[in-house]
Amino acid sequence: MAHASTPHTLVAAMLTAGLMSAGGAALAAGPCSPCSARDRKGWSVKNPCAANPCAAKNPCAAKAPNPCAAKAITRPAGYVPLKGDAKRGEARFKDTTLSTNGLSCNSCHAGGAAYNASFAQPYPHPVQMATDFYAMKQIHLDEMVQLCMVRPMAAQPLDWKSRELADLVAYVHVVQKAHTPNPCAARNPCAAKNPCAARNPCAAKSPGKAY
Repeated sequence: MAHASTPHTLVAAMLTAGLMSAGGAALAAGPCSPCSARDRKGWSVKNPCAANPCAAKNPCAAKAPNPCAAKAITRPAGYVPLKGDAKRGEARFKDTTLSTNGLSCNSCHAGGAAYNASFAQPYPHPVQMATDFYAMKQIHLDEMVQLCMVRPMAAQPLDWKSRELADLVAYVHVVQKAHTPNPCAARNPCAAKNPCAARNPCAAKSPGKAY
């Protein structure tokens, strides 16, 4: 009888201690590791902490602009830019496969559109988009390309050692040298309607924010 009753006693004790669910599944003993996604050896149940309550402690989770997100588009330590090819970069500038939403760099910048007057200044320099979304006080040209990959084009940043990034930077640098500021071109560059088509297009308008 002692052997037969032992499992029931053990089950009751485990239920009371919160180590077993009502369905009989074993739960993690003691205080769980809230950031762990792995169960204890030999246990097949899912970690009750898999929802990861530590995520809420992320100091950047609710901040806008988000200084943590800027890491993805910031030059890594020891970074040495590659020399790119502007010809190849021009093709990549129009390549919609670099994005996840069908956009290319050219979607917003066709014909020199959506560049601030500051675009003509040597990099690094302040760019409103980088300040608004990433709290970056100034930005390099290759970082600006990465920013556009992440935000308008909804893609991952390019590899810092990739030819794609080097070629895009080389092409945009060529565009930069020939850039003449147009106060109308930067207004709503990706809108379905041409913001400069209306009469007196420059009246009460301010330049856009890109680059």
